Amino acid sequence: MAKYILILMGGVLINNYVLQQFLGICPFLGVSKKTKEASGMGLAVTFVMLFATLATWPIYNYILIPLKLEYLQIIVFILVIAALVQFVEIILKKFMPALFKALGVYLPLITTNCAVLGVTLNNISDGYTFVESIVSSLGVGLGFLLAMVLFAGVRSRIENCPAPKCFRGLPVTLISASIVALAFYGFSGIVENIFK
Repeated sequence: MAKYILILMGGVLINNYVLQQFLGICPFLGVSKKTKEASGMGLAVTFVMLFATLATWPIYNYILIPLKLEYLQIIVFILVIAALVQFVEIILKKFMPALFKALGVYLPLITTNCAVLGVTLNNISDGYTFVESIVSSLGVGLGFLLAMVLFAGVRSRIENCPAPKCFRGLPVTLISASIVALAFYGFSGIVENIFK
């Protein structure tokens, strides 16, 4: 049980894909202007990560390895992720049209979000079992959601603060993102020390 908690907390705080590994930066910077949109994107990415892992782990272990087709894993994983994103798009368009419209072009970009592909590939390369892969994907997804929502709050405060003209827009956003990433770096030793 402690191993699962460590994997989960590692994905949320320590190895946060956005703030520590810099995967998934495009939606992080593009959709983090409002908390509602950021949380919607974070939930959509978490959903896709979980279901991508549910699909790709068995495909890799029970189809690609026995057929000695491991070299096709990236292509197969991208196809699975693309199908899942289409499914999420259909659900959001039908049941949450306001969120679908707010996410706009960033929703199809989940297909090319390297964080989604990264979690599926890292679960395989880290040698996780099926359950460990699910826990890892959930942790990474929750970490992505946490980073999106926290940064949306930071950006809402930044927009109301006076900044020198040369720092307005993207420069102050990147500086703020680096400060948030430094804050997450402080979690690196905490979780391991708790479970030793």
